[in-house]
Amino acid sequence: MNISRRHFTRAVVAAAAPMILPSRILFGAETPSNKVVTAHIGVGGQGGGDLGGCLGVATCQPVTACDAFLSRAKAAAGRMGAGAMATQDFREIMARSDIDAVVISTPDHWHVPLALAAVKSGKDVYVQKPLGLSIAQNQILREAVHRYGAIFQYGTQQRSFNRQCGQAAEIVRNGGIGRLKEIHILCPNGATGGNPEPQPVPADLDYDMWLGPAPVRPYTNDRVVGGGRWYVRDYSLGFIAGWGAHPLDVADWGHPHIPVEIEGTGRISPTGLFDTMVDYDITGRYADGVLFTLKASGRNDTRFVGDEGWVAAGRGSFSAEPKSLMSRATAPGEVRLLQGPNHYANFIECVRNRRTPASDIDSAVRSDTVSHLCDIAMRTGRKIHWDPVKETITGDETATRMMTCAMRGPWGV
Repeated sequence: MNISRRHFTRAVVAAAAPMILPSRILFGAETPSNKVVTAHIGVGGQGGGDLGGCLGVATCQPVTACDAFLSRAKAAAGRMGAGAMATQDFREIMARSDIDAVVISTPDHWHVPLALAAVKSGKDVYVQKPLGLSIAQNQILREAVHRYGAIFQYGTQQRSFNRQCGQAAEIVRNGGIGRLKEIHILCPNGATGGNPEPQPVPADLDYDMWLGPAPVRPYTNDRVVGGGRWYVRDYSLGFIAGWGAHPLDVADWGHPHIPVEIEGTGRISPTGLFDTMVDYDITGRYADGVLFTLKASGRNDTRFVGDEGWVAAGRGSFSAEPKSLMSRATAPGEVRLLQGPNHYANFIECVRNRRTPASDIDSAVRSDTVSHLCDIAMRTGRKIHWDPVKETITGDETATRMMTCAMRGPWGV
């Protein structure tokens, strides 16, 4: 008898855990066998959009909403339909064997701990970008995804919703611009400011759970429901990862490698709550000699330059020289990267069929690692050397230590 990885793992988890009721008892009706049952952790702005995307997939059945804000969890559960559960404690989700996959759309500092817990409990994961708060976190999650045979989809939707990004990457991978020489990335800048003054904790917020592995700090609105989740280093690398994940992902799609040298400048605002890097200006080099730049900009763009032309793509933009490249068709036998126009449908279909999604764990780790190396180069003020075989920074003990980050107990990875 053939048993899928997902069903086998769920059986093992159920055997090792307290008795868990099947979905037909929990929700009053038999769950159709062709539907993927999902739980959603973090259901605010981005998470609410991710829930809507999953609700639009006929073969997906969201049944549980989790958020440190109870009002958000209840509102999201109401969108799911009768019998859906709202909770502030993600551990209730991990203990259930009836849930196939978890969609993680929390602030960044929770991404890897939650994804790791989900994978270890036999569940597949859709994880919003960026990935981890450190290179080490990324590597630990990648190892677990492969070890447990989990399906992992990264929330870089430009691989689906913006087909021109895939077209550009296919052109590069198939030699349409000749030999690749340079990759230039423009990324929206981060923000400065933020009010650091302590404020009362909202009544429906479990603030200790929201903080999780981050240090204990006084509550302030800008830290939690404002920009803090993007611009405070306790919870995020900053916009160089939070938005940079998109153009860096396109770069990795077209050239799946990590630069071996990175250096550059940036700054941290001396006042206000926000303390991630802004005004970044980065240069680097890949092992094959391809040059790399990343600059803060009002645009989101990835430009590949070859010895026979160039192609550039971003959110809603596509250009090339010669212009005939824009209509170049991918020929039989060439590399094909596009899987479909709907990122959520792609994830659900891959959970059902055990295929690798459009944005897999390996590409997620590579592109997010580039963000971290850029941040480390700016903070140290030195050129960073990356060993692609050992996957570590070399020749700089201080920079190497920055590949890890402290986590508040009992949370960890």
